[in-house]
Amino acid sequence: MKKSTRLALLLPPVALVAVVALTLGATAAVNVVATRAEASEIVSYGERVGVGDRSMNVVVSGDHPDTIVLLPGLGTAAPGLDFAPLIDELDDTYRVVAVEPFGTGLSDQTDVPRTAANISSEVHSALSSLGIERYALMGHSISGVYALTYVEAYRDEVTAFIGIDSSVPDQPGGEEPIATDALVVLDDLGVARALRALGPDPYEGLPYGARAKEQMRLLTNKNSAAPTVIDEMAHASNTFAEASGRRFPADLPVLLFVRDVDDDVEDWVALHRAQAASVDRGEVILLPGSHYLHHTHAREIAEGAREFLGASD
Repeated sequence: MKKSTRLALLLPPVALVAVVALTLGATAAVNVVATRAEASEIVSYGERVGVGDRSMNVVVSGDHPDTIVLLPGLGTAAPGLDFAPLIDELDDTYRVVAVEPFGTGLSDQTDVPRTAANISSEVHSALSSLGIERYALMGHSISGVYALTYVEAYRDEVTAFIGIDSSVPDQPGGEEPIATDALVVLDDLGVARALRALGPDPYEGLPYGARAKEQMRLLTNKNSAAPTVIDEMAHASNTFAEASGRRFPADLPVLLFVRDVDDDVEDWVALHRAQAASVDRGEVILLPGSHYLHHTHAREIAEGAREFLGASD
C-alpha cells in the first residue's frame, strides 16, 4: 500500500480525535468559567450550625412541639430545596428540620470519611446545636441504611422512622461499587454539565417555582461531583455491606412509603414488607411513581405520617 493511501486512511480517525479533543477542551473551559460565575448566583437559605470545625446548613420550618427530621438520598444536591413540597405539607403540624449533610446544599465540604457512623454523628451534632432532642426520622433512599446506625446510637431520641422509598439492607445491587472516577472526569470535562443542560428538566410539572428550580440547577452543577459527595458514593458499597442483616429495634415504629413496582430493584416491595414486619409496629404504604416519591406524593406522605405518628403517641 502506498504511503499516501495509508495516510488517507489514517486521517479520518485522527480528525475525529482532534474534534473530540477540541470539543472536550471547550466544554471543560466553559465548565470552569460557568462554575465561577454561578457561585455568585446561589442565594442563601436556611441556617448554618456548627458541626466540629465546619458549618452544616439546615432548613427549619414550623413551630410545633413534635419534630420530624428529613434526611436526603445520595447525590441530592440541595436537600433543603428538594424537600420543599413535603416541608410545606408537614409544617402545619410539625417542626420540620431538613438537614443538608456535608457536601450537599449550602453545607461545607469535609475530608472526614463518609461512613454511616460519621454521617450519623454529624447529623446528631447539628440537631444538638439546635436544641432538638426528640424527633421522628424521615429518610429518603440511602438514608434508610444510615438510619440503622443512627437509631442504634441515639435510640432514646428517635420516636419513629419513616422511609421515603428508603434503601434496605441486602437490596440487590447495593454492594456494587459506583464508578466515581468516571463521574469526576465527566464533571471536570464539562460533559456532565452539558448533558444536564441538554436533558429534560427533572422538576418539570412538579410543585417548584422558577426561582427554586434555578437554584437547584446551580447547586446541582456545584455539588454533583464535589469531593464529599464523591467520597460518600465511594463508601456506599461498604455502607451496604456493613448493613447486611441489620434491623431496626423491635420497639421502634417504622412506616415505609414505597413505590409500587419492582422496576429496577428486584423484590423491592417484598424487602420493605419484610423490614416492616421485623418491628412490633411496622407499616408499608405503596405509592405509584418514581424513586423521588416526595416530589409527587408530598400530601399523601404527610397525611400518612400524621396518622401513623398520631397513633404512636
